[in-house]
This record gives sequence, C-alpha cells and structure tokens, in this order.
Amino acid sequence: MRTQQRDLSLSPPLGRVRFGSLRRLSPISRDFGLDRGQAIDRYYIEDFLNRHRRDIRGRVLEVGDNSYTMRFGGENVTRSDVLHVQENPRATIVANLESDEMPAGVFDCIILTQTLQFIYNTRAVLRNLHRMLKPRGVLLATFAGISQISRFDMQRWGDYWRFTSLSARRLFEEHFPAADVTIETHGNVLAACAFLQGITAEELRKEELDYHDPDYELLITLRAFKS
Repeated sequence: MRTQQRDLSLSPPLGRVRFGSLRRLSPISRDFGLDRGQAIDRYYIEDFLNRHRRDIRGRVLEVGDNSYTMRFGGENVTRSDVLHVQENPRATIVANLESDEMPAGVFDCIILTQTLQFIYNTRAVLRNLHRMLKPRGVLLATFAGISQISRFDMQRWGDYWRFTSLSARRLFEEHFPAADVTIETHGNVLAACAFLQGITAEELRKEELDYHDPDYELLITLRAFKS
C-alpha cells in the first residue's frame, strides 16, 4: 500500500507519463531541426550575438562564413575575414585553428560559433585565439552542452567534445584573466528534449525557450576580452 501511495503521489503518477509524438526511437529531425525551421541552439546563439553586437566591429574573423559578422556588425565592420579548414570561395584564410601559423594581433573581434567541439586540441585553439586578437579585442564564442552528434562533422574532421560552463571557464581562464571572461548558459529540460528530437524554436513558446534552468546547459556562450 505504501508503494501504491508513493506511486500515486508522483506527478504524473508512475506509469502515466504521456509521451505522445516523442515515444519514438528515431528523432523527429536528424538535422537539429534545420529542415523544419530554426534550430533551438541557434535561437540562443543569435540572441547572444545580438546583445553583444557592439563588440562586432573593426576587423572581424568568423569561422565558416561571415553571415553573423554582417548581420550583427554591419557598417561597424571594416574588414570581414572567413576562416575555413578547406579552400572554398568564401574563405579568406584557409587554415586549422590548431596551427601556430595563424596571424597574431590582427582581429578586433572573433566570432566562434559551434566550432570548438569539432577540434580535438582545444588548448592549442584557445592559445591561438588569444594570440590572434588585438589588445582590447573580443572573442564571442558558443559551444554545445547538451546535443546530438553532428554526423556531417564527425565524418569529415571529427566531433570530439561537449562542454559545461565549468569546463569552459577553466579552459579559457588558462589564457584570459577570470575578470575578462563572461560565461552564460541557456536551456531547460523542455528545450533540451526538444533540441535532441529536432523540434524547432518556432514550435516552442518564447517563455519556454527563455526559461533558464542551470542544470540543463543546452548551450554555453562566452565573451572573452583581451585586456
């Protein structure tokens, strides 16, 4: 009887969780929801960049393409560089962020979104990022906390890491003073479950996306200042 009372006291009672469309062994989307709309992690990334758009100025480096540079920096950007590990028409710098051949002291801002998890030697990357910034330059970075594997990246250059706010802080403070590093986390259990399923930002309400539960670090954002 005590067991029955315990089970009934739970909310919802044990065995009465309604999974609905989520009772499935394959996700609704394997492409992070990008085939359906805006991926949930991108909702948080774009909010972060929008709040720090004043940092996106002067000579700016972005990885992959320069869409965020131009969207959030606009006319404050005097030169836009694109870094890619492979040659392509958009890349102005073809190199690996692990390489010590990266230019030193030339960028006012570096935008590094969802990149660090795909590079094995993270310490070499952070050393280079700090070296590449001008004095008073700013790094705006985001990386995965709770996330599926990116099969596209896994098969090309690798998908190595998922971070927590604490691991991110300890890594970055090896090169940036603690006072110059600001870390935020984003997400909650609903947003995390939806993201893993490939449900989009449009399919959740704004108050559901914006609710912050520090135990569910779906995305980590970081602003580091080179003093």
